[in-house]
Amino acid sequence: MANHFQDTQPLPAFDCIQAEKIESEIDQILQHNRSLIEKLSAQDTFSWSTLVQPLEDANDVLNKYWSPISHLNSVMNSEPLRISYNACLEKISVYHTELGQNEALFEGYKNIAEKSEFENSDSPKLNVAQKKHLQNSLRDFRLSGIDLDEANKLRFKEISKDLSKLTSVFSENVMDATQAWEKVIASSDELVGLPDSALEGAAQAAKAKGKSGYLLNLEFPSYFPLITYCENRELREEVYTAYVTRASDQGPGQGEWDNSNNIDEILSLRYQQASLLGFNNYAEYSLATKMADNVDEVEDFLNRLAEKSLSFAKNEFADLQQFAQTDLGIDQLEPWDIGFASEKLKQNKFSISQEQLRPYFPADKVLSGMFEIVRRLYGIDIKSTEEVISWHRDVKVFEVYNDQEELIAAFYFDLFARENKRGGAWMDECQVRRLDGETLQLPVAYLTCNFTAPVGDKPALLTHQEVTTLFHEFGHGLHHMLTQIEVAGVSGINGVPWDAVELPSQFFENWCWQAEALALFSGHYETGEVLPESLLKKMLAAKNFQSGMQMLRQIEFALFDIKVHAKYTPGQAESVQTGFVQAGFVQATLDAVRAQVSVIPIASFNRFQNGFSHIFAGGYAAGYYSYKWAEVLSADAFSLFEEQGIFDPEAGQSFKRHILEMGGSKSPTELFVAFRGREPEVEALLRHNGLD
Repeated sequence: MANHFQDTQPLPAFDCIQAEKIESEIDQILQHNRSLIEKLSAQDTFSWSTLVQPLEDANDVLNKYWSPISHLNSVMNSEPLRISYNACLEKISVYHTELGQNEALFEGYKNIAEKSEFENSDSPKLNVAQKKHLQNSLRDFRLSGIDLDEANKLRFKEISKDLSKLTSVFSENVMDATQAWEKVIASSDELVGLPDSALEGAAQAAKAKGKSGYLLNLEFPSYFPLITYCENRELREEVYTAYVTRASDQGPGQGEWDNSNNIDEILSLRYQQASLLGFNNYAEYSLATKMADNVDEVEDFLNRLAEKSLSFAKNEFADLQQFAQTDLGIDQLEPWDIGFASEKLKQNKFSISQEQLRPYFPADKVLSGMFEIVRRLYGIDIKSTEEVISWHRDVKVFEVYNDQEELIAAFYFDLFARENKRGGAWMDECQVRRLDGETLQLPVAYLTCNFTAPVGDKPALLTHQEVTTLFHEFGHGLHHMLTQIEVAGVSGINGVPWDAVELPSQFFENWCWQAEALALFSGHYETGEVLPESLLKKMLAAKNFQSGMQMLRQIEFALFDIKVHAKYTPGQAESVQTGFVQAGFVQATLDAVRAQVSVIPIASFNRFQNGFSHIFAGGYAAGYYSYKWAEVLSADAFSLFEEQGIFDPEAGQSFKRHILEMGGSKSPTELFVAFRGREPEVEALLRHNGLD
């Protein structure tokens, strides 16, 4: 058995990170890297080993220092850390823009790429991953403004720095607005309908703050049960209003953390950046690194899915309205009624709810079962370790071994919601697999969720929706950790076009619905009983409940994203109501998309866009369509397992070999065809959603 990770490759010392020292230490790293780049650029001849490799080594030092700090800023946020993080974020943005605009480096990379094309060259032959990294790098030089004159290069650099700051502020505003609202409910009489697990969590939250009664907040484990189950319609409206107006000019926190101006400035700066490079809009700039060729292709794809889904969604909403009137006494469905009425209708039709399923999914059982699934599929073994220092007592650390019992990766699991932690779920890199001289650096991942923490003596119990989220993020983690590529730029998820990066994550969700897999990761927390067949049948029958409405919801987000980035131009009319430049344009764009594809009522005060961190603070700008684009790939990939068996070892090894191990070293289409034997088809996606 190989040594533990800590014995071979030290992991971040989270207990040693001091906010007041971060900026000076980043300055030292950046100064060292700039000096190195100056030396590398002054060479007379260039090769992979004398230019690309040493530059990768230097950037890896920066990435490994910055990664735990960036991660802490998301999961253990504090004012001192936030100040240091934002100060360094701008410096790192400037550094990367300088790299992208360094003409000597560009000429060196171009020279190496050109020599690699000649079979009789004296230079060592480059492998597929090295060639792809060079190809991507040359593209990225151009997308960083290498061809601009000096004045425009400087402007591009300033825009990049400003964008890094604005997107960080956007994210901070969402976090602060989310955590600012809370409400204490004195009696459970006001919370009729709320599941016991949610009541216990609210009571525990109140006690933790020295209060009696029940504490509600806008963190998802508190918000979702209330909006879904609580009979108190006035309370649902109050909590809904607070949630959909976070970081906006509306609602209880109106104006305090308002992201309206930030959205306008982000869109303006992105437009300017794209224009400098000769693109008509930011969407074109974004798509330059993706599978989709142009904006029309993206919109056509989304519109075709919308057309397939619209009639289903209209019928689903008509059923909901009828049920709300006849069974719930709600004559006019309001936005804060949708989740509540939908859950009642689902229980009425299928006699199943997420709360009924929760006792069968204790977190530890789900983890062990999920690990057994990947052992059967990919021949890997996952073992916990107690020897690694993390950032919180709830965090668990695991090591990954291959079928030769060799250590190949490690990952952190941070599953539960808490204060000062960003909402949502995500996977991020701690370090990437790469060859560092003679040493192979192994990949390490952060896997983060926001589930309900254990309450009292009960273990953490997950809904099936949360199980699916867990599998999704672990699918990303597998893509990062099982890579066999040794060039950082195309290792794991790096270099993978954004509209294909969701393939492994969505693909792995499919096992959440298979009886043979459920037998491995379900087990009642008191009795150990596997999810009964009766509940499984109900769960499967309800799988596509309101799938048309759900499909349109995602299409609404994706169309808004692509349109707001494709249609933005300077000089749009100001909004008289708000006084914010472009605020009228953003809201009008969203309203137009909703008029096209939404079937549910929307509150006039809803400011969804002000909390849309995926596109205004994350990597999905003009790329949110990727979820649906990749879902076509994932559904079609899983159809092979439907044909051959969900644990078919040949299919599992093929997916591992062609998709998970290859990272971004080849195009997604090429890799998919190698796995599936043909190009992807949309039929499996429609069938899986009951829309065929």
